[in-house]
Amino acid sequence: MPDDAGAAARDLLSYIEESPTPFHACAAAARRLGEAGFEEVGETDPWPHGGRHWFVRDGSLVAWVVPNGATATTPFRIVGAHTDSPNLRVKPNPDVRRAGAGLVAVEVYGGALYNSWLDRDLGIAGRLALRDGRITLVRVDHPVARIPQLAIHLDRNVNTEGLTLNPQQHLTPVWTLDTTAGFAAFVSAAAGVDETDVVFWDLMFHDVEPGALLGRDGELISAPRLDNLCSCWAAIEALIATAAQPAGAIAVAALFDHEEVGSSSNRGAASTLLATALERINGGLGGTRDDWHRAIAGSTCVSADMAHATHPNYPERHEPGHWIALGGGPVVKTNVSQRYASDARSVLPLLTACARAGIGVQQYTHRADLPCGSTIGPITAARLGISTVDIGAPQLSMHSARELMATADLAPYRDVMAAFLAG
Repeated sequence: MPDDAGAAARDLLSYIEESPTPFHACAAAARRLGEAGFEEVGETDPWPHGGRHWFVRDGSLVAWVVPNGATATTPFRIVGAHTDSPNLRVKPNPDVRRAGAGLVAVEVYGGALYNSWLDRDLGIAGRLALRDGRITLVRVDHPVARIPQLAIHLDRNVNTEGLTLNPQQHLTPVWTLDTTAGFAAFVSAAAGVDETDVVFWDLMFHDVEPGALLGRDGELISAPRLDNLCSCWAAIEALIATAAQPAGAIAVAALFDHEEVGSSSNRGAASTLLATALERINGGLGGTRDDWHRAIAGSTCVSADMAHATHPNYPERHEPGHWIALGGGPVVKTNVSQRYASDARSVLPLLTACARAGIGVQQYTHRADLPCGSTIGPITAARLGISTVDIGAPQLSMHSARELMATADLAPYRDVMAAFLAG
């Protein structure tokens, strides 16, 4: 395994380990940006003109670099990704007591593969809203809960007829044998606050087993939340790399929450989050409203979200003329029904960047007889009216509690984003 591939893989796993929730993913990205010389700004504060900055809105983050010599008509080059992943989220009234056990009531977030959450050691993380107005992050990384599968002796046909799980009935984690214990008290203590001070929470379970390199030569990465923390990692690392070299455009990395549930929130890709940020950056350069529209008209966006590699055990589920290999490099995704935003115009800046970086690409399209997933790409293109291309790094087990990708795909994925942002 090349040294750069191994270093990139270890750095990605470190970022994922630090990011069990979208809130933690933004905090981890912000830490990296701060160490690279970026400065945080608040949305309610005046913004400085030019420079390198970021802001966080809950589980979303936008960071940017204004190059020397930028004007009010300088276009933007944007890489967008998302911080959220399918998981199990704790309900407001969490305590369930049944058959001598204490359980935690949960709701499935996004399109999770239910069975992948069975028989895993689960931790808890998220944020608490306190009575005094503060928001505090919390995480418990030791095993707290588990969803035990029904024994085969009580489900004799499971291997021949398949496993069917009802999310209300069968995905409730067991966490204690003390049926008098309250989950809220446990979480409050873990956060170092009094239970009576907690007025609301956004809490979610995560697999506590660390990500790992596997395979004969460490050529594979097994980790939770590769979709889409791999893209978040690559976008932030690419932006940091861009800040150290001259660029012709204003480089932007936008990490959105809530992609897995449609992006319609105050911080999702369908919100005004990115448009407002870009307008404020442009306004700091002293332009008119017409200058703003000229800058947007010349801007381009890469929507970075993981891509389906061809599954070796299910090749019939893939388009036979567009097989995607693990380790085969970045993937350009197309769909004529606009589930992906790529078209002949939008793909050109990306392919130019790939050629400049010496990186080849794979071309993905979905089987015509299967429904296709989507990304923030079409949403961003429609919201801003800018040319957008959808790309990803190939992976297997998408939306599982634990996913799989090739180590060799990390550095090219990051590097092509850096080449794109550099213009």
